[in-house]
Amino acid sequence: MAKKAFALRLDEAMLSALQRWADDEFRSINGQIEYLLHQALQKNGRLPAKAAKAVSAVEDVKDQDS
Repeated sequence: MAKKAFALRLDEAMLSALQRWADDEFRSINGQIEYLLHQALQKNGRLPAKAAKAVSAVEDVKDQDS
């Protein structure tokens, strides 16, 4: 799965809250944002099935490594 970079502007309070949450779950802030977006897309039925399976497989491997 190819990833594309883009700028995301957040206010300091939101960025700080995301950083603390990411730290609590041993993720980078980028990884945390990706995780949250994936969960929201999946919950709302907006993620194509193929993409959902690929990301779920990656998350399973990460969970086993923890």
